Amino acid sequence: MSDLGLVAWPPELIRTERLVLREPEARDRTTFIELLASPEVHTYLGGPRPRDELEREMPEVPERWPGSFVVELDGAMIGQILLRRATGHRRPAAMGKVDLGYLFLPNAWGQGYAAEACAAALDWFDGALPGEPVVLTTQSANVGSMRLAAKLGFTEVERFQAWDAEQWLGLRPPAT
Repeated sequence: MSDLGLVAWPPELIRTERLVLREPEARDRTTFIELLASPEVHTYLGGPRPRDELEREMPEVPERWPGSFVVELDGAMIGQILLRRATGHRRPAAMGKVDLGYLFLPNAWGQGYAAEACAAALDWFDGALPGEPVVLTTQSANVGSMRLAAKLGFTEVERFQAWDAEQWLGLRPPAT
């Protein structure tokens, strides 16, 4: 599901006003485990994974593939941005398109970091794969993600039921 084709990877560091987007490194492993084991982070994502399972299974350098960015603030990982091809998506409108996903530690919420990081990743994507649309799926109950999707230019394609909740599928047209 991560195939972005022939993109140059890893890209140069992507710097925003406050953040750095970069390829995952071994020093990020603990934060990846925290993200994936956090009940708060996974409220709308089907629940957290068991920490002991993550400790056993997490590779030394997690999520090292094109489209997986660590979001760093002042030298520390605060989140992850994922851009990956939605080849196995259940919704026809998303099939084969690139899907935007993101996870941030709860202490980074409400400060605009997700919007800043996602916008930077989408700018990189527009340069790397011009002319491609991007999709985003979130639970409609996730007010923060719905607000972020609108801010990033995603518009509703459909709502559907999955994982015992209403899901929202949005589309961001290709950059012109």
